[in-house]
Amino acid sequence: MSTPSDLPYSATIHVRDHCLCLHAQRAARALARRFDEALRPVGLTNGQFSLLMSLNRPEPPAMGPVAALLAMDRTTLTAALKPLERRGLVTVRSDPQDRRGRRLALTDDGRALLGRALPIWVETHAEIEVPLPPGHPDRLRADLKTISAN
Repeated sequence: MSTPSDLPYSATIHVRDHCLCLHAQRAARALARRFDEALRPVGLTNGQFSLLMSLNRPEPPAMGPVAALLAMDRTTLTAALKPLERRGLVTVRSDPQDRRGRRLALTDDGRALLGRALPIWVETHAEIEVPLPPGHPDRLRADLKTISAN
């Protein structure tokens, strides 16, 4: 059994300075706060914006692909959809091909709100990329995709 003396403070410093999970969580929280604040005037959170944007497709997607894109389980996706459905921004309907499945679609109001939110997202996103060196945002996206794919 380990004792507090078995764990030196230097280990804490090492984890603080090297832990990819910690740094990704801190960056994700900072980005979420920034986008939540930016999207507040249109009544959306960053998560709601991402969810609505994931539904902007030529055909209403099934829940599985949307959940996978957003890295959510279906239960979490269902919970996230409820307030958007109550606001009349999305519809959740039975899949005509498979009654057990559900198809998700933006309503006209949802599409209009997303249209008002997109310029805010574009401006905020550009502001976030400004202090990063040229090419680094693309490299960061590629690295994050690699990590999430594994």
